[in-house]
Amino acid sequence: MTLGWKLDRSQREALLAAFPPRYARMVADHVTLSVSGTDLPEAITTAEIIGHVDDGMGVEAYVVAIDGSTSRPDGGTWHITWSLGENRAAKESNSAIAAHGWATVAPIPLLLTPAHW
Repeated sequence: MTLGWKLDRSQREALLAAFPPRYARMVADHVTLSVSGTDLPEAITTAEIIGHVDDGMGVEAYVVAIDGSTSRPDGGTWHITWSLGENRAAKESNSAIAAHGWATVAPIPLLLTPAHW
């Protein structure tokens, strides 16, 4: 079971209208904490989009700061996979961030709810 935080549905729609996905397969749904486990993650105090990455080959993501940090416990970077091209997977977002870095954007507060799926 995947653990993390789901993006508020109303906010998701507003963000998608403001930042249309570049690639055909829209994700824009959640921030992942772990791909295994059963216990819901802790609620977070603050979350905000602070960066954007597009590898130009089918992976687009927004970098997220959770409680002031972009660093995930597994060494990756907190993010929301925004959109994907054909034959690309959401798990490739961290590789895109590592390979290409990310462009800073004006902070956008997020409404995230602990979830598993």
